[in-house]
Amino acid sequence: MKINWGTGIVLAFIGFISFIMFFVVRMNVQDKYDHDLVTESYYEAELVYQGDIDKLKNAQKLPENITWERISSGIVLKFPKALTQEKIKGKVFLYRPSGKQHDFEMHISLSDHTLLIPDNRLLDGRWDIKVDWTYEDQAYLYKEVLVY
Repeated sequence: MKINWGTGIVLAFIGFISFIMFFVVRMNVQDKYDHDLVTESYYEAELVYQGDIDKLKNAQKLPENITWERISSGIVLKFPKALTQEKIKGKVFLYRPSGKQHDFEMHISLSDHTLLIPDNRLLDGRWDIKVDWTYEDQAYLYKEVLVY
């Protein structure tokens, strides 16, 4: 049996479409390819984004901003020494882009202007850290991408 060029083109199209459909089905069925949105309430988060911009500008006006350091027992966030640590309030959010089940938040509770994020809560890899804090009714925001 001889195949003419028209039949060859049809077979090539069918083969290509089958190849693409195989990968589409595979990506939708397997859990390891499941990627979640950054936040569940994306549109609500977008509405409050201007407030975050204002907080970041306030943090840039500080003479010294938050710094971080990796130690054997975790990550230490160092708050400015010029501020009274009892007046610093807020939360630390840690977001892991590769899986939302590892995300967590903690309240700021300082000891000598430092906050320890324990090693047992952190997996190796990328973390997005967001410190949303206030000092004397002035709001500040610190964002950083860490590789632990």
